[in-house]
Amino acid sequence: MRILFINKFLYPNGGSETYIFRLGEYLKKQGHEVQYFGMEHEKRCVGNAVNSYTSNMDFHNGNKLSKWFYPIKTIYSIEARKKIRKVLDDFNPDICHLNNFNFQLTPSILIEIDKWRKKSQKQCRIIYTAHDGQLVCPNHLMQNPISGKLCTKCLGGHYLSCVNGKCIHGSKIKSLIGAVEAIYWNSRKIYKYIDVIISPSEFMKKKLATNAILKQKILVLHNFVEKKNKDTRYQKKDYVLYFGRYSKEKGIETLLEVIKELPEIHFVFAGNGPMENKVKALSNVTEKGFLSGEKLRKVIAEAKFTVFSSECFENCPFSVMESQIYGTPVLGANIGGVPELIKTEETGELFESGNMAELKSKIQTLWKEKKRIERYSVNCKNVSFNDIDEYVRKLMRIYEGKEEVFRNCC
Repeated sequence: MRILFINKFLYPNGGSETYIFRLGEYLKKQGHEVQYFGMEHEKRCVGNAVNSYTSNMDFHNGNKLSKWFYPIKTIYSIEARKKIRKVLDDFNPDICHLNNFNFQLTPSILIEIDKWRKKSQKQCRIIYTAHDGQLVCPNHLMQNPISGKLCTKCLGGHYLSCVNGKCIHGSKIKSLIGAVEAIYWNSRKIYKYIDVIISPSEFMKKKLATNAILKQKILVLHNFVEKKNKDTRYQKKDYVLYFGRYSKEKGIETLLEVIKELPEIHFVFAGNGPMENKVKALSNVTEKGFLSGEKLRKVIAEAKFTVFSSECFENCPFSVMESQIYGTPVLGANIGGVPELIKTEETGELFESGNMAELKSKIQTLWKEKKRIERYSVNCKNVSFNDIDEYVRKLMRIYEGKEEVFRNCC
């Protein structure tokens, strides 16, 4: 098969990029042809044969002249249509696998893909993996950036709520643009061109299903992780681990306040983000920065347990799955798709997201009760998540148009 991955960023930037890079590499090894379409960027590490990409759009650091045109370009992009058409004509894909594309690439690319496949009479399927709630929430997180409160007011098509809440970067103007984008494309029923929507969690499926057009296209397929860890070299050490982004929506502010009250417990942080200085300021925290590969595996496997403190609607976080795969229980926030991944009182526990008192109490309990945490660690050896082999076997059924078989047996 010839598979075109479409994502606005074509360099390591977050979970969706990790997803398309790992999938693309695996599919190539299986003999498939893989190319990528998105924005040009100095860090771009994947691409297409005709070197056709849209110009980079930096909403935070772009020059003043370019920013004048952003309101129009974030809703409809003639450039994106022209550039993707070059790739379609040259690569002739069997699958267009969309990921994050709103604002920078815009849904206008769906019009061009459908136009191309009709003209060429190509049976090219359009698949979309919903890494977040972008199709039903203009700010995609379903969380107000000013108050930090969770918000589902836009669900069901009430997009002007985004303007009232200044939900995009705390700006009324940017929020208006986001609302207009959502209203415009939903009025055009643009998402009817998508053949299948892959939701990584039951939680996200329910949110997307508030849109009548999306509802009939969704199936759930949890994300993949590395093959189950069978390495016995790692020995548990006396620390609690947090790994991921250091930002407010991830519950870092709440977690750091708890850590201040637990000076007897040693914490290790691995990651980066805007709250890095606050993380480094605590005497009982060892901050290791962004880790990957063997270094990350080691720090996960040697932890007594991991804390996942998020205060936003998580979809299917890799870190919750990876912890358990490496034999490390998780104390996770009871929010979004997180409860789907933790067997409570077997491979970890849940706490009320944002509840400082409960988080502190549960950290103290797990730290003190050695036998309980050891039992959880043993149970983690029996967890079953999709590894990439299993994930791709299921994904290929979707690519081949056999998603009904997938729904019935998986």
